[in-house]
Amino acid sequence: MNPLVPMTHFLPKAKKEKFAVGQFNVITLEFADIVATVAEEENAPVIFGAGEMSIKYMGLDYCVAVAKLAASKVSVPVALHLDHGSSFEVAMKCIQAGFSSVMFDGSKYPLEENIRLTKQVVAAAHAVGVSVEAELGSIGGTEDDHTVDEADAALVKPEEAIYFWNETKVDAMAIAVGSAHGMYKREPNIRTDIIEKVANAIDVSVVLHGGSGIPDDAIRNSITAGIGKINVNTENLVAYTAAVRKFIASNDTETDPRKYQGPAREAMKDVIRSKIRLFGSNNKA
Repeated sequence: MNPLVPMTHFLPKAKKEKFAVGQFNVITLEFADIVATVAEEENAPVIFGAGEMSIKYMGLDYCVAVAKLAASKVSVPVALHLDHGSSFEVAMKCIQAGFSSVMFDGSKYPLEENIRLTKQVVAAAHAVGVSVEAELGSIGGTEDDHTVDEADAALVKPEEAIYFWNETKVDAMAIAVGSAHGMYKREPNIRTDIIEKVANAIDVSVVLHGGSGIPDDAIRNSITAGIGKINVNTENLVAYTAAVRKFIASNDTETDPRKYQGPAREAMKDVIRSKIRLFGSNNKA
């Protein structure tokens, strides 16, 4: 039995009950174990995110094996989700390897081409019970090796997002509403009016990318408006790395990675726990 589930296992409940499920990127065995452990302790559904660079770093088979192992150790629902898949071919490779969910990011294409390509992914993925996320608009910042300058980030037009969903019937809809990948240079202006218009007109959850560094009140307001999935990565990386640096600065002769990964794990756990509670997904498994 596959311990991984598609996002359709829990996103409909998130939309109905007005909470959001966290996607936390897994780039090592440690990260997968940390995310699963906290999700179990908080009784929360959770999404393992893996972008193409992370998959290349870990190896596709290792990525799936690590995710399945971590998910099998807990009782809460866990999805393994391709983050920002660049092509139909990449999405199919991930599905064949065992991913339970995929994102096709066709936001760089004109609207009708994005729809055409997304529909191909949806048809193939849905045929084997895999959920699909798509994206519309341009979200600023850097995700893996793809960078969008803040000046080029484009807010989504609500009517286009609604039309896109009606044409594609994806299971989750990522839209550009003022967030960005990475940490923010200034406080972001999250357009909850756009979120609300789209969320009220479609049957699935709206997704907020670039969830690191957004003020808590803005997150709560976004969830109230209709966000049902929030992606967090940078804050985990910052916390984990800061704990490693602090340990090594005080123990410069230590060579055992287990010694400095201990405090790094705890620092990352604290971030994930706080996000799960902020998103309201604790006790929603």
